[in-house]
Amino acid sequence: MDYDVLIIGSGPAGQHAAWQAARMGKRAAIIERKPKIGGAGLQTGTIPSKAMREVAYLLTRSGGMRQALAPDSRNRHGLLTDAVRRKEAVIAQQESVILQRLLRHGVALIPGEASFVDAHTLQVVDASGNTRQISADVIILASGSRPRRPANVPFDKKTVLDSTSILNLRHLPESLLVVGGGVIACEFVSIFSALGVQISVVDSHAQLLTYLSEDVVGVLADSFLGMGVTFHMQERVAEIRREGYGTLTILESGKQIRADAVLYAQGREPNSGGLNLTMAGVSSKEGWIDVNQHFQTSVPHIFAVGDLIGRPALASTGMEQGRTAVLFAFGGETFVAAENFPMAVYTIPEISYVGKTEKEIQQENIPYVVGRAYFKDSARGQIIGDAQGLLKLIVDARNEKLLGVHIVGEQASELIHIGQLVMNLHGTVRDLVSNVFNYPTLAECYKLAALDCTHQLDKQKSALSS
Repeated sequence: MDYDVLIIGSGPAGQHAAWQAARMGKRAAIIERKPKIGGAGLQTGTIPSKAMREVAYLLTRSGGMRQALAPDSRNRHGLLTDAVRRKEAVIAQQESVILQRLLRHGVALIPGEASFVDAHTLQVVDASGNTRQISADVIILASGSRPRRPANVPFDKKTVLDSTSILNLRHLPESLLVVGGGVIACEFVSIFSALGVQISVVDSHAQLLTYLSEDVVGVLADSFLGMGVTFHMQERVAEIRREGYGTLTILESGKQIRADAVLYAQGREPNSGGLNLTMAGVSSKEGWIDVNQHFQTSVPHIFAVGDLIGRPALASTGMEQGRTAVLFAFGGETFVAAENFPMAVYTIPEISYVGKTEKEIQQENIPYVVGRAYFKDSARGQIIGDAQGLLKLIVDARNEKLLGVHIVGEQASELIHIGQLVMNLHGTVRDLVSNVFNYPTLAECYKLAALDCTHQLDKQKSALSS
């Protein structure tokens, strides 16, 4: 074999698989079809949108600047230029870091598009059309996903956009219709609303981010309304048309919405179509690849990780999946990641959570209490002016262990790890009460929410004993 392991895709899952293999002394290579490494995580998804979000976030913190700048198109377009410049600088820096790390570990980088010839052999076609065959004992599929682009939506990268092409805008539209109410849609609503664009949202559900707690999403929705966002909930798109320099979207209800541009952000598709999986005997369903707990496909020496295997499709979980697959492939070692992993939505304000929602707990008939702490009641929250932030603990009334932590507000994606660690170490809500937090900090909200919980738990115990 040419290599011990071949990895298709250089995104977060592929990178971490390669680093783990190299640390084990294996001959590892990454095959990447794009001209730049990093996958969607670095080039077209996670990092660029978060970098642009930071410019938008700073704008919302600058006390009325958004309202002052909104009427002035030159200033508004300058803001977009700043956001794009920041995005591109971060991508370039991260690309350099990743490249150096791979080379330092001795990982080979092979440019080209890979497809199976047989279960151990890949054909790689580079940009010039040159073809070669490469073999390996172990193959890891980490080719990621892309925005879903239905054939009846007239994408043109100018007025009808997906979550990739919107990152390349050079002029701000006056108005933008966002189709979808999921993570990607909400993140772009935050960015472009903060940049002074008039936003409308169409979604088939009754609430944004439908799988999250209603009270947490309610804070985000109120923030959006305060930024002038218009909602068309429980509506479906019948047709999107390009008209002149703008768009016309017709809903199934008959409503018509005109906007300078449309962002279609409803789901993603796996990048598995060109892999020729049947030649290797790998089974899949609509392009999504089935794996077991070790991330093995139907062919034991072929693994799949990251977006290719579906939910949760996070960069953080993809990294662990890549490491886990390599550890099992070469040592039979079963790496068990922590049970509770965090999720974050980089909106303005941020949302992050770990564990279960109240609805899920109610369906399981688990007795529970909820403790809440509002950022406005903490000294740090008052200092930074976060009047909307909320930290919510859901606690099992039987054993006082945390069942879920839900946060909306500044630094939510950072704060969540405190609750995650307590859950993974099987701690109780009283561990949060007994812990000492820096003052003033937002982390102190954990103690405030925990005290709220223990007060309820103590009242329940007192009522039962009497």
